[in-house]
Amino acid sequence: MAETVLVRNFARADSHTLASYRGAGGYAAWEKAQTMEPAALVDEVKKSNLRGLGGAGFPTGMKWSFIPKTHTGPVYLVVNADEGEPGTFKDRYLLERDPHALIEGMLITARAIRSALGFVYIRGEYVQPWQRFSAAVKEAYDAGLLGRGFDVVVHRGAGAYICGEETTIVNNVETLCCVPPIIERGAAWFAALGTKTQGGTRMYSVSGRVKKPGVYEEPVSITLRQLIELAGGVSGTGRLKAVVPGGGSAAILTADEIDVVMDVDGCKSAGTMIGSAGVIVMDESVSIPEALLVLARFYAHESCGQCTPCRESTGWIEKMVHRIVEGHGRKDDLDTILDVAKRGGGTTICAFYDGAIGPYISYVEKFRAEFEALCRP
Repeated sequence: MAETVLVRNFARADSHTLASYRGAGGYAAWEKAQTMEPAALVDEVKKSNLRGLGGAGFPTGMKWSFIPKTHTGPVYLVVNADEGEPGTFKDRYLLERDPHALIEGMLITARAIRSALGFVYIRGEYVQPWQRFSAAVKEAYDAGLLGRGFDVVVHRGAGAYICGEETTIVNNVETLCCVPPIIERGAAWFAALGTKTQGGTRMYSVSGRVKKPGVYEEPVSITLRQLIELAGGVSGTGRLKAVVPGGGSAAILTADEIDVVMDVDGCKSAGTMIGSAGVIVMDESVSIPEALLVLARFYAHESCGQCTPCRESTGWIEKMVHRIVEGHGRKDDLDTILDVAKRGGGTTICAFYDGAIGPYISYVEKFRAEFEALCRP
């Protein structure tokens, strides 16, 4: 069995409490970090090959180093605990079962980037994760871990998929939970767990037509085929049709494209992305047009409306896919969907529409015959 980094404390009694976390060696990394210079902490994370585990996969240590060394104003640390990507449900378990791992990761990160204030933005629907994490923050204050040069503000969201900005250091929950083990055990150990360009393990959310859906922590060198087998194999008809490897925004893979390494570069080479590692498995009984309609409805609803290509195109595409699923579509609707999707890429302020076009294009291109079968002659 592979060594676990992120779920290592989940089986401990009362794992969400400070006493349990300290009993497992928690905050030892923070003690060590306080003897290290900020630049040394950044360098250690760089050498670990830790990459962002929220979606973009950007090298974490490099991101930290982007703060200008001449900057004299305040530096803020923002933690994305929203987890709004369809098919993703891993961070909630870290917040519920090991919240002090995130707090310790924030403390170390704050020292590395010289931040005195951190914000944790938690998805509004995540009631228990918010309660557990808020309780852990209070424990950390009472124990003197917080409030001595670094403070934490917990903020609940209100249902938005895209929110935030990049004028500060923004990392997601899973990424920062990797930081304490890296500092405690060393960059070389963490890097050796992964592939040449990405260190460590990650938590894969596996759902859909598998016999054992759930969260699996595995080295990033695992293949998609191995991950599906680990989840008990394909349920339903037992015959695989397609897989979404990295959350709803990832381009879909066909049944013969699953021998792909589940790290950033492996998925990129397969024409998709690892994203948030939300793996959605579809057996042969799944309708690809109906699956696209679910996502198209999501993107049309979640678009903030600020950018015209995103605001207009997500609505048009939802209407066209809906018309096709209802049996009233035309075959040239498919060409319109592809044209609109491809024209809009890279034209908006944020990456929302760039994520939406992944499924728009890949579902239609790879399963065009299934869409055409529903269209009028």
